[in-house]
Amino acid sequence: MSPRELNPTEAADLLRTTDSIGLPLGPGQPPTLIHALGARTDWASLEVLCAMLVDFYELPNRSGVRTLSTFFGPAERVYRDAGADIHYIPADYRRFARVYEDRRPRVMATMAAPPDANGYASLSLHAGATVEELHRAGADPDRVLMVEVSEAFPTTLGLSDDHPHRLHLDEIDVLIRSDRVPVVFEVGPMSEAETAIAGLARRFIHDGSTIQTGFGTIPSAIATALAAADGGDYGIHSEMFTTGLMRLCQSGKVTNAAKSIFEGRSITSFAAGIPELYSWIDGRTDIAFAPVSVVNDPMVIAGNHHMVTINGAIAVDLYGQVVADTVGPQQYSGVGGHEDFVSASGLDLSDRSLICMPSTVTLHDGTVTSRIVASLPTGSPVSTPRHQTDVVITEHGVAELRGRTVAERAVAMASVAHPDFRDRLLVASEGWPETAAR
Repeated sequence: MSPRELNPTEAADLLRTTDSIGLPLGPGQPPTLIHALGARTDWASLEVLCAMLVDFYELPNRSGVRTLSTFFGPAERVYRDAGADIHYIPADYRRFARVYEDRRPRVMATMAAPPDANGYASLSLHAGATVEELHRAGADPDRVLMVEVSEAFPTTLGLSDDHPHRLHLDEIDVLIRSDRVPVVFEVGPMSEAETAIAGLARRFIHDGSTIQTGFGTIPSAIATALAAADGGDYGIHSEMFTTGLMRLCQSGKVTNAAKSIFEGRSITSFAAGIPELYSWIDGRTDIAFAPVSVVNDPMVIAGNHHMVTINGAIAVDLYGQVVADTVGPQQYSGVGGHEDFVSASGLDLSDRSLICMPSTVTLHDGTVTSRIVASLPTGSPVSTPRHQTDVVITEHGVAELRGRTVAERAVAMASVAHPDFRDRLLVASEGWPETAAR
């Protein structure tokens, strides 16, 4: 059965004044539809389930709208600070799927590439955690599946028949055509500290390593440094496919030949970067998009050859506890897949997990403070527990924590802090339960 083709306003009008809608993470969101929903002012009780909004919409500001996000981005932080009814649901990336399944929004909506001659619309830039719920909504006569399509969105391929990364027109209830282009994720210029961190991280990545990179300038800097350096035969298994990973592929250094699992293909769950990235991935058979249940499965990650994961942090204490998604009591981002990749890469001695961050941060009032702290402030949510932390890298050096005692870890962490804070952290480490060898 063919879907109804409606314009964005007509589609938005299909939602009831009391209703619920589920949206994918970031690049998978249908922006024209969301803007049309925001034009309505008659909401009595609309629940919006989402993750990392990538545009500034009127919808979260509307009376009667309650927004629930499993990953805060800049937009969510702005809405929260402005007093909108927006809330964070703690969940790692794999468990996003269970949140959607449990809350079961009546309407599910996504972005996709236009349908092909066989009636299949590629899910384009995002497989993520909503694939199952999209199919469930499409199969349920009491629910509605809305799909916005644009020629500007690339057609990307799935992993297998079990994970085809597409929807058929028979599943779709409402089709919305638009001319929207994918959101651009620019990475700013590298600072001296970030360049130094990238150089230090390079020594952990050997020929044939399988690589995961997270958000931010530093992971991108490391991928770019690998593209310009000697070595190669790399594999990619990363929840996010970035501009930096594209540059690494373009350098000819990615073969995926040494991988122990999914040999020959780069595996990801979503892509975010510059327009060139979106054009470059269109139709590629060497990149497979798969649900997060596959990409972030720790046993799948650990099954890769010489897995090296590269992620950031907001703060790390002398135990090696990592805070990666909050600033004090305020939600900053989300747990995402951080812990999946950090924990899985510790299951084999050849694997390494790198937490990379500048040693200091400048606060809004101009105060410079250390990202390495003696202890986390009371009540700080821990993104990654100490027993999973392997390597912490700042511009001042490398702290290898795996296999070290509590006191040895404290000294190692203090030693890579900024010199302005290092002495007091070393003094703090002297009061720890054991005596560390100096």
